[in-house]
Amino acid sequence: MLHDARNQKLRARVNELAKPTVLVLCTGNSCRSQMAEGVLRAAAGNLLDAQSAGSKPAGHIHPLAIQVMAEIGIDISKQRSKHMNEFLDQPVETVITVCGYADQACPIFPGQMRRHHWGFADPAKATGSAEEVLECFRRVRDEISRVFGAYAAGRKDQAGKV
Repeated sequence: MLHDARNQKLRARVNELAKPTVLVLCTGNSCRSQMAEGVLRAAAGNLLDAQSAGSKPAGHIHPLAIQVMAEIGIDISKQRSKHMNEFLDQPVETVITVCGYADQACPIFPGQMRRHHWGFADPAKATGSAEEVLECFRRVRDEISRVFGAYAAGRKDQAGKV
């Protein structure tokens, strides 16, 4: 019985390590990349290890990013803002930049096989009334959901053919 539990834990750890890491980068790692990480985790399930980071991390997740993601049933409140250098000594299969500055500042990561740049407006820079700013966050969230949802679906389809 104890042996089975130990083997089950070991198999779970091997599966966790075998999942390719997809790293989503932006400058502040407080809005766009955090939302993309949440969407990718939800859409890809156990297929990928979705992570996000920033070239100049803000050190927090924007409260409106947390709010608009909760509106679609994705909780990003436990994620943390981190620097991209945390991943320099880890195998990263795919890097996806979501802002122009991060695309320019992006280093090559160990094991990196793919790189994509899908730019989105920065909702943290939105101006106007509180409702207009919130609407900007929702619009960017919806754009990120479409793009990263399609990416996850493609990866699932690709995994099913292997």
